[in-house]
Amino acid sequence: MVYENTVNFRLRIAKDIVGFLLVPPFALSLCAHAARVHLGWWSPAAYFLSIVLVAFARVQYTDLVQRREAKQLGARLIPRVVGKWPGNIDVMLKLKKGLSNGYIYQAYLELFEEYQCTTLNTRFLWMDNIISMDQEHSKYVLATGFNHFWRGTAQRERLESFLGDGIFNRDDEAWKGHRTLARPFFARDRISDFELFEQYTSRALAILSEKATLNQPIDVQDLYARFTLDAASEFLFGKNLDTLSGKFPQPGLATQCERGSTTNDAWGTFAQAFEKLQQINTLRARTGLIWPLFELFNDKTAPYVDTIRQWVDPLVRQTLEDNAAVKQAGIERSMAEKTFLQHLADSTKDTGMIRDQLLNMLLAARDTTSCLLTYVTYFLALHPNVAAKLRQEVEDVCGDQPPTFENIKKLKYMKAVIDETLRLFPPVPLNQRQSRPVSCTLPAPDRTFPVESQRPLYMPKSRTFFYSTLLMQRNKALWGPDADMFDPERWLDPKRLSRYTSNPMMFTPFSAGPRICIGQNYAYNEASYFLVRLMQNFFTFTLASDAQPSSSLPPAEWKACRGRMAVEQVRPEAAMTLFIKGGLWVRVGKSVRAGEFA
Repeated sequence: MVYENTVNFRLRIAKDIVGFLLVPPFALSLCAHAARVHLGWWSPAAYFLSIVLVAFARVQYTDLVQRREAKQLGARLIPRVVGKWPGNIDVMLKLKKGLSNGYIYQAYLELFEEYQCTTLNTRFLWMDNIISMDQEHSKYVLATGFNHFWRGTAQRERLESFLGDGIFNRDDEAWKGHRTLARPFFARDRISDFELFEQYTSRALAILSEKATLNQPIDVQDLYARFTLDAASEFLFGKNLDTLSGKFPQPGLATQCERGSTTNDAWGTFAQAFEKLQQINTLRARTGLIWPLFELFNDKTAPYVDTIRQWVDPLVRQTLEDNAAVKQAGIERSMAEKTFLQHLADSTKDTGMIRDQLLNMLLAARDTTSCLLTYVTYFLALHPNVAAKLRQEVEDVCGDQPPTFENIKKLKYMKAVIDETLRLFPPVPLNQRQSRPVSCTLPAPDRTFPVESQRPLYMPKSRTFFYSTLLMQRNKALWGPDADMFDPERWLDPKRLSRYTSNPMMFTPFSAGPRICIGQNYAYNEASYFLVRLMQNFFTFTLASDAQPSSSLPPAEWKACRGRMAVEQVRPEAAMTLFIKGGLWVRVGKSVRAGEFA
């Protein structure tokens, strides 16, 4: 399937408006004219009534078709939310407020609990919108029923200006081509290139060491974002963006954004643009198909896209020029000698396509590992016993030497810490697919809530399906009564682990099925390497609540709530990926035998 380079969302919403607001009155006028009826001063009311009646008829007809198709397929309709206001507007406003100000996805969880099911049709503004925390349904959408779903037109329209012609924003043959192109660069001999990890880990830990010596707090979320971006740029471009050399935010003195404090330099500008684009696209997703109404005269992503391109485009142009010179000289480079950017430049001369693919990879490489490291550090601060046990394993396996690929495989407890962190705080806590233009059925839901029927659920054609990895991976029906608690031992206890081994689709932080993340081993290796060196050099991790922006601290009423809300010391938030609101400010203490990075 071939896609256009741009998507005109204004044209799409204009067509929708014409079909909704203009066609019914026009049809009424034609009918009145044909019947030689003069509406006179009744015209405005008649035109308005025609719009309402046609909209009502469309909804009723769609419902009739869906009920008929569901019956033919031996399925039942997905349970629908029923609000007090027309179009469930009251529920929509409540959900929007909860997602903006409450604990992460608690508003979704409360809906599931209210309706005693794990998959719901919110039916906002009479449009089907499916949300799910059901493991069987996620499994079907991602894997067993993969061919019935795709990223779809709604996501492509929403993300086109940001991710464009990249792997995360394409389907079918275009997606397959991107994946085939990228796969060789995540083979074992590349993901185990620990020299690259050591280079940037050393720089990041030197910064931490300086802060530790002065007993100063640091926003490690910002530090880890720089570390992963610099390592990823070297891995993908062969060029270091060198964000670790920039200024670091100071408590109370830096510019505040959702993800924390940012600096007023080139890195700060890039980081703010990158994060603002994610926030805008998340807001678009929550608004639904009508989001273009709010951007008819101003594409909100435009200025931030320009900022990102000012960073990336020079790298692309330089690489294309270098590749041309290499070819002119008659030099042939092997796959092992090329960077990902050089490989792309050998495959196409389309600057836009190369840039889009790089941005897709940067988003994944930066946000996935930095999110993981941020929340691991958070848990090390909350659970000193876990930090002590992890440090002991690192000492037993690696001593004070940099870890090797074989060392990493022996660090069973570290793998358990990483997996438990990914379980509670997956980097992509909510994802989506769209059903193809043919209706299908979802398997009978799991047994989280008692339901009247275990028949399959009818999935309408061309509808958005949101699924929450975060809620699924905290589901007590799947993980046990302690599902909200951080306990790495669950991954080492054969009896408890059997829950997962018998049902591996209940843990999908890197997605699953044909679109499973091809960089997951890179992320595991990078995070493991960094954590080994972190534990070798630092002894204590303490949350610096005095440096944490007050607006990002959990409200006092959370302590009276259940689950993780009662114990949380930060505010988890999500745009396209997970983060900690206001950053994660910590103080680290040097290990008694540390000193390499002093």
